[in-house]
Amino acid sequence: MIASAASTGKGPASGQHCPAQVDPLAALRTPADPPWDVYLTGTVFLDIIFTGLDSAPVRGTESWARGMGSSPGGVANMATALARLGLKTSLAAAFGDDHYGEYCWDALEQGEGIDLTTSRSVPGWHSPVTVSMAYEGERTMVSHGHEPPPEEPAPDCPPRARAAVASLEPGKQAPWIAQAAAKGARIFADVGWDETGAWDLAGLADLQHCEAFLPNAEEAMRYTGATCPRAAAHALTAHVSLAVVTLGAEGAYAVDGRTGETAEVPAIAVEALDPTGAGDVFVAGFVTGTLAEWPLADRLAFAGLTAALSVQEFGGSLSAPGWAEIGAWWRRIQSYDDQDPAALRRYAFLADLVPTELARPWPLRRAVPTIGFGRSA
Repeated sequence: MIASAASTGKGPASGQHCPAQVDPLAALRTPADPPWDVYLTGTVFLDIIFTGLDSAPVRGTESWARGMGSSPGGVANMATALARLGLKTSLAAAFGDDHYGEYCWDALEQGEGIDLTTSRSVPGWHSPVTVSMAYEGERTMVSHGHEPPPEEPAPDCPPRARAAVASLEPGKQAPWIAQAAAKGARIFADVGWDETGAWDLAGLADLQHCEAFLPNAEEAMRYTGATCPRAAAHALTAHVSLAVVTLGAEGAYAVDGRTGETAEVPAIAVEALDPTGAGDVFVAGFVTGTLAEWPLADRLAFAGLTAALSVQEFGGSLSAPGWAEIGAWWRRIQSYDDQDPAALRRYAFLADLVPTELARPWPLRRAVPTIGFGRSA
């Protein structure tokens, strides 16, 4: 297991958008490309995150957190992670017309360069909110929100994109997934916990449109009936071309059912501040490597690295690393005399990706305790 340097985030950005300074798809781009690298749709939350709790809150007592941050959450976690890795990202979502909604819209469009032309602000609908409490390496969340607007923004007419990221729901189909696939998008999907307890792959009807499926170990075993996550990954290739199973502290395991290739990469040891959104960052890293046509093991390693860097910052969306953070990590770990040479070789592919020097600093916007500072009267 490779030891990690600390994250290099220096706090909130100035508010000006600085685009990603590495384009992982530069060698593959042509004039005939679709306008977007990745399309996704879903619900944007305002996330309020408390960290530094010694234990879970106890009924009838008051707990004080040593850290707090606010940032866009929900589908914004994935959209921001993709954009910070240099992918042209288009998001369709409904936003409340309250201050929370304005803040989230500005953070995504102006701060991250995410396309919101298929999104809309809904009068009279307040933004959903999630409060997340991180302690003992885990998190507990409380959410509030009204029913979403009756018309979802553009899920039945997705724009052309190289790929789309979807979250599958047992027993439900999302028409936009089939439509995006019909337009040539490569569909990458994860899945949430099956509250029905059925764990029936037939209930994931949209899996037939997916190129890659990325469940965690428990989900993969329950859906396949396998007794170990690696066997579950192999079983999933009967239903999807590429199965990627995350193994928590053990890393991740992937099987390409088209070629029979397998890959396994261990996790990077880090001290986690806040795990919110780490799964989304992992998927974003894997999508990036896949679209860039990297080897399977490199894709897994990159996804794990981006997720590891993300948990060292507050918040879901704004904890996602950019190429400045990835480059700083790569240079820093090479300076340690006691690093395992085999572990360093695992990440040697980064040498051809990250710039030796950035043209200008890119201080990524980070989650902050209070939103709204700096607004003109």
